[in-house]
Amino acid sequence: MKVVIMSIIALIAFAANSVLCRLALHETDIDPASFTTVRLVSAAFMLSIIVLFSVKGTSTKTFFAQGSWSGSIALFVYAAAFSLAYIELTAATGALILFGMVQVAMLSISFAQGQRFTRWQWLGFSLAIVGLLLLFLPSASNPDVLSACLMAIAGVAWGVYSILGKGVSQPLLMTCGNFVRSIPLTLVLSVLWLTHFQVDALGLWYAVLSGALASGLGYAVWYGVLPSIPGTQAATLQLAVPVIATVGGIVLLDESLTTMFVLASISILGGIGLVLKASKP
Repeated sequence: MKVVIMSIIALIAFAANSVLCRLALHETDIDPASFTTVRLVSAAFMLSIIVLFSVKGTSTKTFFAQGSWSGSIALFVYAAAFSLAYIELTAATGALILFGMVQVAMLSISFAQGQRFTRWQWLGFSLAIVGLLLLFLPSASNPDVLSACLMAIAGVAWGVYSILGKGVSQPLLMTCGNFVRSIPLTLVLSVLWLTHFQVDALGLWYAVLSGALASGLGYAVWYGVLPSIPGTQAATLQLAVPVIATVGGIVLLDESLTTMFVLASISILGGIGLVLKASKP
């Protein structure tokens, strides 16, 4: 039950992050590089405070000793490519590419490590994919090639980051270390994007919420869940994020509830349930 609750919290955080990113990049003047920088820096700050007050014997060195450069690079690539891709992509097209590539990356790595789906799990996974297509394809447009490639890179990076979380004994410290290590990378991005720099108060506020709450805390919880579930299940669980994000859009952005959305949600959540149930002995 603890794993289930933590998984739900993490998935809601991911969906909230998607909604906040859409709001910032489409309804404020903040540029994608600034959004990425503020997002990662605020996440690192929030996690550092939590570690400082919750982990005994914490020192300044702790924030740099934990984590890994491979994890921080994967995290940075995901966040930067995600923001840059949404300059041109519609929300539906971006989400379809992102989550499709996440599944491809995580399943490929899991298969290489020897994990396999049973026939019932393949059926469940297929239902989830069909539901995802039903949810997004009707409103998806032909994507800009460069933006589509950037979002595909973001999906692969997020899949790699999730796999790297397997077997972590101290997920909070590891996540904090990854975010702290990503800060120098965000500064490089900001310098490269300096000629396009622009921010506003609302955009900064969305970026801080995205970083401190949806990213920092959400990823810490996700890292706590990963050691308890196979990579194939982790990949399938994330297919629920677009559904949750769409609900957030309905509630916060006055988007309409359609019959297609209801059918897609049933297909995705039903498929995920089948994968999880079939995995039990």
